[in-house]
This record gives sequence, structure tokens and C-alpha cells, in this order.
Amino acid sequence: MSTFPNSPRVVKGGLVLVDPETAKVRRVISLQYNPDSLKRSLQSKTLGDGAERSEAFRLTGPAVETITLEAELDAIDQLEHPEQNKNTVESGIAPQLAVLEALINPTAADLFAGKALASSGTLEIAPMESSLALFVWGAQRIVPVRVTEFSISEEAFDPELNPIRAKVNLGLRVLSIDDLGFDHKGGGLFMAYLQSREKLAGKAATFGFDALGIGGLP
Repeated sequence: MSTFPNSPRVVKGGLVLVDPETAKVRRVISLQYNPDSLKRSLQSKTLGDGAERSEAFRLTGPAVETITLEAELDAIDQLEHPEQNKNTVESGIAPQLAVLEALINPTAADLFAGKALASSGTLEIAPMESSLALFVWGAQRIVPVRVTEFSISEEAFDPELNPIRAKVNLGLRVLSIDDLGFDHKGGGLFMAYLQSREKLAGKAATFGFDALGIGGLP
């Protein structure tokens, strides 16, 4: 980041982990560097090819949106000031990678608790519920997501073989009201996101038929 006093403050993208029941924030994960690109894919939800002709244009729910990005992590800047970054000197960027890995792993405590229930004869053990993950890409894009793909490429190491540079690929699926319901905190955030996209669409320029080189529809 530039040290010039008039340089703009760079807003970082990241993830916020929220308790799905109380909506209390458990952790904020800020990306060290914003990715140069972000890929989004939207798949419409319709009645399908077998629908009657009169139903051909009916949407059954919000589109299924997926987001993919590549984030970079490195410890170079921190290692230049070792007295201020003891954890980085000792472990490199391994702690940051461990935080991201926790997005798709249950905790050891949850696993031990499940084992204890099974050992006590409990016949039905509910699957462990993870934190609600919110993808934050600026104030206008805050959406509940589930991590569907996660890979790490560790590219440089310190003398103790701690990673000091890595690339992380994240695949996220946006969770809509079809997944969470209207009353869920995540469902409310999805609706706010959808409404913000509709407002943006309202700001787009409108054109007449002449822009398409035609006088009207046949």
C-alpha cells in the first residue's frame, strides 16, 4: 500500500464468519491482497425442458450463483520487521492458511463430541453446523456463501519449511433463500444483495430500437 498521505484507502475483500443462530460475528478474514479478477457464474432456475409451453418463461427461484477467485498470501513485508511480527517469523503464513482451511473442516472438539455421543449409544447424531460464511466484496456485495472448492499452492518456504508465499483458489456458492429461507440471517442478507443488484440495473442506460439498427419488432 502506498505511503503517500493523499493515496486512497484500499478496501479489502474477505470473509466474515457468523454464528448461524445468534448472528454474532466469530471471525473476520481479510484477504491480504485483492485478486486481480473475480469470476462469477449464474445459472437460472426454471421449470426445465419438460414444462408446458405456457410455463416456459417462469423462474422457480433465484439463479444459482458461483464465485471463484485466486488470493495471494506472502510474508515478505512482515519478515522485513521481525521484531513486530513474531508469529510470522515462527510460522510464516501457515496461521493464515489454517484459518482458511477451517472454513471446510469441523473442529476437533466437534468431532470428539460426536464420537462421545456415538459411544454413549446415541442413535441419531445431527451433522455438525459450521459458521455462516459471508463473502464481502465492498459494502454493496455481502452475500452468504458455502465454500465448494479450496486449493492451496505453497510456493516459497523459510529455512524451517514454513510457507512464506502461497496462492489460494476459492470456489464459493452463493446461498439464497432457497437454501436458507427468508427468516434466516443469511436469507435476509441474500435478499438485500438481490435488491442492491436490482437498483444497479435501474441505473443502466436505456436505448431505443435505433441503437440496434432496427425500427421496431416485426
